[in-house]
Amino acid sequence: MIGIVGAPGAGKSTLAELIATRLGPQNCVVVPMDGFHLANSVIEGTPLQSRKGAIDTFDVGGYLSLLARLRANDEPVVYAPSYRRGLEESLAASIAVPQSTTFVLTEGNYLLADAQPWDRIRGYLDETWYIDRDRDGRIAQLIRRHVAFGLDPSAAAHWANGSDEVNARLVESTRERADHILTL
Repeated sequence: MIGIVGAPGAGKSTLAELIATRLGPQNCVVVPMDGFHLANSVIEGTPLQSRKGAIDTFDVGGYLSLLARLRANDEPVVYAPSYRRGLEESLAASIAVPQSTTFVLTEGNYLLADAQPWDRIRGYLDETWYIDRDRDGRIAQLIRRHVAFGLDPSAAAHWANGSDEVNARLVESTRERADHILTL
C-alpha cells in the first residue's frame, strides 16, 4: 500500500491514475481519501461548509477502518467510496478492491498528519510519496478544476487562494515525514 500525499492541486490523483493505468486494473487500484469527505448534509449551515477539504471535514475513522481492512487482505473484495466532483459528494462502495490486487494506491492531503487519530494512517502504508509542486502551478490547477466543476473564475480563485491554500500550509508541514519526495 502506497500513500501519495501533497497539497491541493499538487497532482496526487493524476499521478495515482497514471500509475494505475500503467499497471492495469488487475494489479493496481486507487483508493482516494476524498471518498471520506463529510456529506454536504452534515456540514451545511456549519462553519465546516466554508472550509470543506480541511482536515476536520473528513471521516478519518471511516478511512482508518478501510485501510485496516485493505491491510488485512482477508476479504474477497473490499469496497471503498469515491468522491464525485460536480456532485461534490462521496459515493459509497464505488471502488472494488479484489483480494488479489497487488498494489493499492491511496492519495490524499493528510496522510502524514501527526494529529490523532490521523497519525495512525502511516502505520497502514508501506511507503509514502510526497508530491512537491510550486505554488503558482498548484493554484492555477485548482482554479481550472474549480471552474470546470461550476465555480465562476472569481469564486474559484477565492477558494483556491483561501481555503485550499490554508489546507496546503498544513499539508506542506508534513512533507519531511514522507519516504520519497517527488518534485514537479
